[in-house]
Amino acid sequence: MSAAKKRDQYIANYLSYDEPVTGHQVLEDFNIKINSDSNSQNDLDHERQRVIAWQVNNYTRPLEWLIDEDAMVEFIQTTSPSGLRIYQRSLDFLFIIACEIALDDPKRLPWQEKKIPRAVLHHSIGEGHYWEFEGTVLNQEQVDKIRDEMRKLVEKDLPITREFLTIDKAKRVFLSQGEHEMTGLFFRANLDPVEVYKCAGRYGYFCGSVMAPSTGMLKTFDLTIFEQGVVLRFPTVDTPEGLPEFKVDPSIGSVFFDYAHWLEVLNLNYLNNLHQRVTDGKVQELVLIAEAFHSQRLSNIAEDIASRPIKVVTIAGPSGSGKTTFSERLKIQLMVCGKTPVTLPLDNYFKEREESPKDENGEYDYERLDALDLDLLEDNLKRILAGEGVITPIYNFIKGGKEPGKIIKLGESDVLIMEGIHGLNDHILSMLPDENRYGIFVSPLTGICIDPHNRTSTSDNRLLRRIIRDYRTRGKSAQLTLEVYPKVIRGAKRYIFPYRNRANAIFNSALPYELGVLKPYVEPLLHTVDEDSTVFSEALRLLNILRFVPSINHDGIPNNSVIREFIGGSCLDV
Repeated sequence: MSAAKKRDQYIANYLSYDEPVTGHQVLEDFNIKINSDSNSQNDLDHERQRVIAWQVNNYTRPLEWLIDEDAMVEFIQTTSPSGLRIYQRSLDFLFIIACEIALDDPKRLPWQEKKIPRAVLHHSIGEGHYWEFEGTVLNQEQVDKIRDEMRKLVEKDLPITREFLTIDKAKRVFLSQGEHEMTGLFFRANLDPVEVYKCAGRYGYFCGSVMAPSTGMLKTFDLTIFEQGVVLRFPTVDTPEGLPEFKVDPSIGSVFFDYAHWLEVLNLNYLNNLHQRVTDGKVQELVLIAEAFHSQRLSNIAEDIASRPIKVVTIAGPSGSGKTTFSERLKIQLMVCGKTPVTLPLDNYFKEREESPKDENGEYDYERLDALDLDLLEDNLKRILAGEGVITPIYNFIKGGKEPGKIIKLGESDVLIMEGIHGLNDHILSMLPDENRYGIFVSPLTGICIDPHNRTSTSDNRLLRRIIRDYRTRGKSAQLTLEVYPKVIRGAKRYIFPYRNRANAIFNSALPYELGVLKPYVEPLLHTVDEDSTVFSEALRLLNILRFVPSINHDGIPNNSVIREFIGGSCLDV
């Protein structure tokens, strides 16, 4: 078997075996055979200790996976994005196990039933996973006990082993662990057998995610009490060997909790509940309620703007957030409030293509602030706010340059709406008078949970939206979108999310039914990703999530819904 070098990964050199081998064996052999002319043995040992899984012919596998024929193999380190995801999900498993040990009543007699509050994973917050406990709020002493149990499990270096259970046995096992929500999804997704992981006598299912080989690898973590629960903190792409500072914007926190309360009122905590809505024929009711919620929030924001001396509204958000639909619907709401909105897309101020900045690979980087012609933008804004009529540019993306666009002159009741990923950047805001500007951050900030221990991430939500839109409007394959998406994520973390606390309002563009609508569109596209592609394993990961989602027909979706921006059929100029 052989292995090919790929960037950001730790790769075995060309090795051959005559007998079946596991990733552990190849890794051990690699540590001995590799040419160490340019690396010290200490460096090699450190590299080896960071290997958490491996790819076999582009399929992500646990290190215990056995190869019995020639294959292309690639070791995955905890410092890579895919390795960090495995590390984080493995930490979730460790946390679940530690909670059940730490929160068990020490006075409970062996024949008495355990009464342990169940840990429920809700969403990401502050570069960590936010967990709550059913029926209780933990105190600091209890959280400290959980952290101590996690550390003990790490010190024991317990194996995390993969098993395949028949669907009926998996149902019995998870019911005995009090996880009935997952067992229903096993049947709905027709999983048989079910791939599970086991550690310290406890089983876990993590939607196809590979786990670390043992608890000994999971040394870097911490627990922080936040609101009614606990944040499990872990390394990130920017801090792969340490913990980032815990920062939470209070306004973001309130959005999460308001939405979670709303889902609880609707009885939509997990995907099983969404399946039941489909079965009961109540999807249309859910769609109308969700869209009414969006409309109400939009109305509140418009009324807040109209009550102030606002002349410029800046709208920012990551790719796939639905900024364009939001802008168009906000225009309508502002008209209802007696205002006359005028739009000025920031994308029209891109520099000429040959003047655009490039990334480390020599490719044009349109995520950076200096990709915009900031001098021209500042000049135009000063003149517009001074009451002049200004010929604004329109960017020709085919030719890669600006052309003369519409003339903008603000009247007394006019409001300029600027929409773009940098709409909340300090440099942009410094061009505008504080008392006359209003910032809005738009993004799908929450997702429906699959079960108490598995969630759908908002970055995945945005990615699915973008795959569909890129294919429908730009003719781009899912493979191309997946390949460029890591750059988009890096850009959002550097240039968008750090500025969201500049916003006067936050609009959560997530809809609880949307995965069901996106599924029929995106599944066929994901199946077109080439098995030899570097993003093939990412396509499989998304497909593993979608298999649990019920398909929902798009016919009942209003034509002004944010989802129409991606699947088509919008009545707005998107």
